[in-house]
Amino acid sequence: MSEADKISSLVYDRYRSLPRRGKPEAGLQWTLLAAVLKISEGAAGQSVQREVVALGTGSKCIGRSAMSPKGDVLNDSHAEVIARRSCVRYLTEQLCAALRGDHNSIFFPSDQRGKWKLRPGISFIFFSSHTPCGDASIIPMIDSQVQPCPPVKAEQDNQVTNQDSETGGERRSEETGGVRKRLKVSADDAQTGDDSQAEHETAVERNIEAAESDSVQQPDIHRTGAKCVPGGPADPLGPGSGYHSVGLLRVKPGRGEPTLSLSCSDKLARWTTVGFQGALLSHFLQGGLYFRAVVVGKCPYSQQAIERALNRCAHVSGLPEGFSFHIPEIMQSSLEFIHSRTNTRLSHSDAQGRVVPCGAAVSWCAVSRRPLDVTANGYKQGVTKKALGTPQARSLISKVELFHSFLELLATVDDSQLPKSLRGKELSSYWDYKQAAEEYQQAWDALRSQVFPLWTRSPRDLLLFCRDPPSAPNRSSLASSGQQQS
Repeated sequence: MSEADKISSLVYDRYRSLPRRGKPEAGLQWTLLAAVLKISEGAAGQSVQREVVALGTGSKCIGRSAMSPKGDVLNDSHAEVIARRSCVRYLTEQLCAALRGDHNSIFFPSDQRGKWKLRPGISFIFFSSHTPCGDASIIPMIDSQVQPCPPVKAEQDNQVTNQDSETGGERRSEETGGVRKRLKVSADDAQTGDDSQAEHETAVERNIEAAESDSVQQPDIHRTGAKCVPGGPADPLGPGSGYHSVGLLRVKPGRGEPTLSLSCSDKLARWTTVGFQGALLSHFLQGGLYFRAVVVGKCPYSQQAIERALNRCAHVSGLPEGFSFHIPEIMQSSLEFIHSRTNTRLSHSDAQGRVVPCGAAVSWCAVSRRPLDVTANGYKQGVTKKALGTPQARSLISKVELFHSFLELLATVDDSQLPKSLRGKELSSYWDYKQAAEEYQQAWDALRSQVFPLWTRSPRDLLLFCRDPPSAPNRSSLASSGQQQS
């Protein structure tokens, strides 16, 4: 079995072991899956242990008007983002264990006061069941694939609408008795896995020349529903492979409303330089944490496209010590996710209605308390409207909950052992603590100025929330956490 297949098998096994809650309904719903695996290597690589430490499912985003100044709603519930945020929970608990003197933690003290490093032989691999949305999913079609839209004919009308781009949907037309018909097409018919295909349905029209047998087929590409960021270059929307421009920042579309969430291709590219640990944990870490490899499940895939998407930061310069561009090894597995759109269609019956994306997102991580978290529309699944806005309604991987976990971690540290970035400072809000992570912010500023100047930022007023009062019921204690629960 190849290394990529070993990785995907472990992820699929972990997914199957989870409770039914939040998973798609067989034959009717599909979802996307992502995970982070910890790799532990013995001396000279003689023994290798692979463990799934974080997992996420989902394909949804919320629009900007639904974003909360309390930090209590998940803006982006794509599987890759859910998995990474779940991993931050895992890393936070591991740091707390290290501070308690637990030698089983993945971290050990560095030579800088208050800073920690990964133990030798520990590394991480990122898995996604599908090509990440955005730039990495703009890939050539091959005749044997189930295609999201038919190859474009040279004689076909070159007129396309912007709505085609948003939906990524299959454009079809029929001719019956010389009358061209409009067909309503669901975005679920597309195959690239982007949020647009999950979120949008539209009626689209295309003229097809009657003499189809004489037409010449042009190369075509899989289309992404992620839209170019405002203020930058736009897609040319030409026929075939001229439809998209590549290498551009893109935002995920929501249901009828723009989002501020960058595509998963863009976020993975960012993590190659600033790390996937985030700004808060950077206070305690001597440098960024990077994925040594990215594994993609069986799906429409292009090695060249994903390398293009992830290597956009290769030439960034002026990074602070501990941060650098890390090229992940890219691998594809031959094993397909059981709840992929393709597998869902194979088990689908007409009596079930049309195939749709699962509305829930599942988060799991290898922590000692409440490892499983299931959400829908950015809040805990099943929460009542009356409870919205309360601690009971929010996800354990929401900004405010991860902030609380960080503050609990901070409370276990003696003032004399605080990292330099936290010494002698009056900090209160989530924004304050993120900005105080000076080395991380220097790395992010260098990356943004040199590679991603159009990166969409969340409004500052959505990041000014502070800790809950002590009576808030959804707080979980890291300090009292014991061994991990699998």
